[in-house]
Amino acid sequence: MPDGSYSPRLRTGVILCGAGTAGAYHAGVLKALAEAGVKIDLLAGHGAGVMTALCGAIDGGARLWDAGGPWTDNRLRAAYRWRAALRFGAWGLLAAAGILALPLLMLIWAGLVYVASLLVALVNLSDLSRDLVGMYRATLESMFAPPFLPTIVPRLLVLALLVVLGVLVAAAVRALSQERSRRRLSGAFWWRLVGAPLDAAEPAGLMVDALWRLVRGASNAPRPAPAEIGRRYVDLLTDNLGQPGFREVLLGLHDLDSRRDLVGGLLSPDARHRFEMHRDGPGPREAEVADFNGSERDLVVDFLMGAQQLPVASAPHSVQFPADSYWRGELHRVCDRPELAVRLVEESAVVGIEQMILVGAAPPAAVPHGMRSRPADLRGRMGEVVRSIETAVFQDAWTAATNRFSGVFVIRPDHNPLGPFDFGGVYDEASDRRRTVPELLQQGYEEAYRQFIEPVVASGERVEAL
Repeated sequence: MPDGSYSPRLRTGVILCGAGTAGAYHAGVLKALAEAGVKIDLLAGHGAGVMTALCGAIDGGARLWDAGGPWTDNRLRAAYRWRAALRFGAWGLLAAAGILALPLLMLIWAGLVYVASLLVALVNLSDLSRDLVGMYRATLESMFAPPFLPTIVPRLLVLALLVVLGVLVAAAVRALSQERSRRRLSGAFWWRLVGAPLDAAEPAGLMVDALWRLVRGASNAPRPAPAEIGRRYVDLLTDNLGQPGFREVLLGLHDLDSRRDLVGGLLSPDARHRFEMHRDGPGPREAEVADFNGSERDLVVDFLMGAQQLPVASAPHSVQFPADSYWRGELHRVCDRPELAVRLVEESAVVGIEQMILVGAAPPAAVPHGMRSRPADLRGRMGEVVRSIETAVFQDAWTAATNRFSGVFVIRPDHNPLGPFDFGGVYDEASDRRRTVPELLQQGYEEAYRQFIEPVVASGERVEAL
């Protein structure tokens, strides 16, 4: 539902909200906007929207929605899986439980054989009854023979538990050896072994690969260090900013160590000055902004990787600030935060955006008799919480935008059964079929036309004469 009138003369921004599978919806919307020739001056995003914003800002949005794009890559099925150590540990505990229950299962089997022999005896099948009784006796003898129950079962149980502990310890040692930070961890030793439950190596690695394919051009060089990719990206956008298909960009992260939201920008000179000099709120401005035009250009890929890390669910990403920045070379932990959508609305107003298009994959809040079945697994429940927060935050961002821009336009799905972690697809009980991530991309494309392009851009009643 549009709020205000649209004008291609005004400085226009697009804010991409949501995590995980929301990136596919963003890609579909951006495809429709590019196809319709909608003028976009600024792309802003957090979470999955960071990737869409980065690619769309350098005229590379087509890489997001074409057949070889990241949203059709098979590696996405591994996105936000349970960490390998926890998966192996769970299987080990299940094996230990099975070993512990083995004597009980054998007793149940023996009892069933004895009952069967009694039933057979009642119908005067003495030979068969005698065989069953013999099987029952042999089962009990094998169970309580010294090599089995007193010796083998306890050893197998201990072995399974040692394997579980060894996997957790090896994973913790590996994580600590790869951790860039050397600060001591506080808390119980067991929590160090368990760590964050979900692994965000994918989609983070997949997104970095896609970005590198865009900035490397025709070169077949292997993927360099993240800082080098960031420098190439900044050079590419800076050299072409103002050309068709190239736009300014704002990215949002949450800094756990400073307890601040961090916004990075690659902007035109006038917008860059307003972005750096703006003073509104407690604390120094330099603590909360990263200017990619300057020494912090090396952090572009760190923003991309950190944006894929969800609070609590996955381990935060470590970012080392330049020595000449406000944080003097400190190493901070960063992650996504759904409430960053509101912050991006505020920052977009600071850099001179006059009308805004809000894009989110979270459907509107529920109405009476709109409840559906709850997910039974823990991963699904975490996704449900994230999606619920995104719905509420999107409404807050919409409200904040109406007070800052002359026109606010919203593109969001009326129904989206895919949660943030459902990269393998999900059964949709509302339509009684399975929904997939590529379908969500197509849904974003269609709804951009239905909710914005056809009623607003293509309508002579709302578009001002040029």
